[in-house]
Amino acid sequence: MSEEKNVEQSMANRGENRSRRPDSQAFREFIGSGWGDRPAPRGRQEVADYLPARHEKAGEPFTGERLVIPAGGLKVRNNDCDYRFRAHSAFAHLTGLEGELEPDSVLVLHPTDGGHEAVLYFKPRAARSSEEFYADPRYGEFWVGARPSLQEMEQMTGLRCAHIDTLRDGIAKDAGQVPVRVVAQADANVTQLVNEVRQQAGLPHGADAQKIDDELLEHLSEIRLIKDAFEVREMERAVQVTKEGFEEIIRSLPRAAEHRRGERVLEGAFGARAREEGNGLGYDTIAAAGNHANTLHWIDNDGPVRSGDLVLVDAGVELDSLYTADITRTLPVDGTFTAPQRQIYEAVLEACEAALARAQEPGCRFRDIHTAAMEVLANHLENWGVLPVSAEESLSISGQQHRRWMPHGTSHHLGLDVHDCAQARREMYLDAQLKPGMCFTIEPGLYFRADDLLVPEEFRGIGVRIEDDILVNEDGSVRRISENIPRTVADVERWIAQVQSR
Repeated sequence: MSEEKNVEQSMANRGENRSRRPDSQAFREFIGSGWGDRPAPRGRQEVADYLPARHEKAGEPFTGERLVIPAGGLKVRNNDCDYRFRAHSAFAHLTGLEGELEPDSVLVLHPTDGGHEAVLYFKPRAARSSEEFYADPRYGEFWVGARPSLQEMEQMTGLRCAHIDTLRDGIAKDAGQVPVRVVAQADANVTQLVNEVRQQAGLPHGADAQKIDDELLEHLSEIRLIKDAFEVREMERAVQVTKEGFEEIIRSLPRAAEHRRGERVLEGAFGARAREEGNGLGYDTIAAAGNHANTLHWIDNDGPVRSGDLVLVDAGVELDSLYTADITRTLPVDGTFTAPQRQIYEAVLEACEAALARAQEPGCRFRDIHTAAMEVLANHLENWGVLPVSAEESLSISGQQHRRWMPHGTSHHLGLDVHDCAQARREMYLDAQLKPGMCFTIEPGLYFRADDLLVPEEFRGIGVRIEDDILVNEDGSVRRISENIPRTVADVERWIAQVQSR
């Protein structure tokens, strides 16, 4: 019997202790033989037709410059297990690649006389006779499935594709004469490579290049403020699937009310539908029953769902295309609102309607939507005797007392990220007039914590938020693309009864 030698192992290789990888020549020859044809490759994606216009917008301010947009890499969850991959949104927008395609890939917009040429650098699949095929848990076909070839990726995306091993040469070409920018936050390894190339070429690099790199990230965020026709269809579909997820929640309410962690029951019901019909969740679901609704980002979801309470659910399905909905509905656990719950709910609903009406007005700026909602809520708080001052004084810049019960913003842009376009300049976001193709939320709320001694006792422990997804149409009118998700008191009660009776 042969004895294995004790070989000094690096810490990086300790994971190999749990298994023994076959490496005999006989095994290598055998595993590389006897395979049939792979399944037919995917055809050209619909989104491919929209990519040239996106590339033109992306490169417009940067004539003669090379733009590097990484997808990002896998992130370790624990030991040698990774989180599921999700590409940087700028990369996803400019390549159309969906789901978990493609970690460690990089899109480069190379300068040309007419603008830019997009080249996708990625790691294509290896031959079945290679060690990667059976032994590489990051890229190997035995571990993660068959990756596309260069030709298949070109067919799918309509982009010119190149092996990732040629990325350095691609970035370094004419580097002394061609400025290079990178989305620095997406992939530390690619950013390091870009900085090495820039340093060798005598270009600004590292901290000296932060300003130009930030300008690229800012611009790639701003071009997503206006959705194209493909994106609008994806947003509408994400909302529809999200409605189906909410109906799974409604079906689960009786079981949730019997479970010690009923919030988890509701979270799981939505999450199952999100994975069945899309890529998964657009963000961690908030399933907040009773007083938990007054914790704005309650994602522990470990509490009970009690009879007589409301449950605030903030959830969205992210499609395979990575576009996500963002919907909040506040549901009575027993199917019927109590009088205090109805009173608060209808005040929030009125604020929703006022915000949408303001958005319809010509010349409306994004900031005006929030103002309209606050005017309604401040007046209700004054009428209930909650405000220590008049609504008018509270709404002044030096007042703002009403924000104790509504501390968050009323709207944010929506798309590939749940808080999309977050790197955009203030004048392009908050201060901008609404334009066709903008997609955003309207989500006012009122939050009366159980320990808040300044509100009527019957209000304490009640939190209500209503959130809809909004699109500015080509003619400048504004519509709720979540219109078919019930939202009035009567419609919500009817919806619960109908879904639970099926």
